[in-house]
Amino acid sequence: MTMLAAVSPLPMESVALDQSLGRVLCRAVPALCDQPPFAVSAMDGYAVRSSDTPGPLRPVGESAAGRGFDGICGKGEAVRISTGAAVPQGADAVVMQEDVTRDGDQVRVPSVVPGRHIRPRGGDFAAGDVLLSPGMELDGAAMALAASAGAASLAVTRRPRVVILSSGDELAMPGATPGPWQIFDSVTFGMAGLIGEWGASPQRLAVQRDDMAAITHAAGEGLADSDLLLVIGGASVGDHDHARPALMKLGLTLVVEKVAVRPGKPTWFGMTPGGPVLGLPGNPASALVCAYLFLRPLLAKMLGRPPVPVFHRARLAHSLAANGPREHYLRARWDSDENGRLVVRAFGDQDSSLISVFTAANALIRLLPYAPALEQDAVVDIVMLGRT
Repeated sequence: MTMLAAVSPLPMESVALDQSLGRVLCRAVPALCDQPPFAVSAMDGYAVRSSDTPGPLRPVGESAAGRGFDGICGKGEAVRISTGAAVPQGADAVVMQEDVTRDGDQVRVPSVVPGRHIRPRGGDFAAGDVLLSPGMELDGAAMALAASAGAASLAVTRRPRVVILSSGDELAMPGATPGPWQIFDSVTFGMAGLIGEWGASPQRLAVQRDDMAAITHAAGEGLADSDLLLVIGGASVGDHDHARPALMKLGLTLVVEKVAVRPGKPTWFGMTPGGPVLGLPGNPASALVCAYLFLRPLLAKMLGRPPVPVFHRARLAHSLAANGPREHYLRARWDSDENGRLVVRAFGDQDSSLISVFTAANALIRLLPYAPALEQDAVVDIVMLGRT
């Protein structure tokens, strides 16, 4: 079993249309009526019978947006009309205001062909047409289309609830005064941001002491309140690495014990009676890299989205040394050259503790195990991080 095989899309829920941004659609959205529901004018001017043009016509009323003309446009008649207003019965064309000359109680119009400046009924879509399909992520344009179809609410995949558990006596909260041997907790805040960015709902637990009982208790509470428990650090073999042993007490069955990825070898994944657990390294950059490689695909699967990450091809701006036995992901920046081709440059310092380097990166270069040395302009796979 792989990580992705262990999770499934979550159930759907109904949300109000104005709360649907970024959500993944579960049910198709059909049109409840034609759009437009009647023929409308595309211009300000006069609705006419094309057979009466050219010539003088007698205005008999007005059709405005939201307030149509109740009568019939008869022979020799014209109806003043606004953009978006319903074309009155009898008329089959619209003459632009700029082409009309007023002559006393008449208007003189040029020759016009049938259908001129008229948007036909159902020109955008017809009642029953499927406008939005399951699996798509809703953006502003999709919300506008759903609204034009008359949908007040949408069926979407429930957001995965991800509880973030971190431990370590060396971690202090930002804003607090750290002890002499402490650093600020940064990874859990970064994870919460990424989880929210990727469409899930994060919850940060308080950083736990390096204590088996405390971690076990917190993990149990996290499993009870989540669809996925994300454990940061504590997965190595040191005397103070209690994360996996604590989860074992809660019935953990390991699916992936470690990964042949650099940085991020201590990444692990397993199942408990309370749900899935993903363990990421404690080093900030390692955790962030592996979040893109493993956490993001898990959340995508739970949301019913297409698999990620997606690899793009880019040319190296410089040479790279041969790779070792693990798949290596180098923090890098991509740009486009004068021909529109992607060009990527790796940062010189790839230490797994450097958050500043990861923040400056907008891509990861993938080097396969034992990849040979690469020269400048060699083509490589990259994962785009969504930042410019």
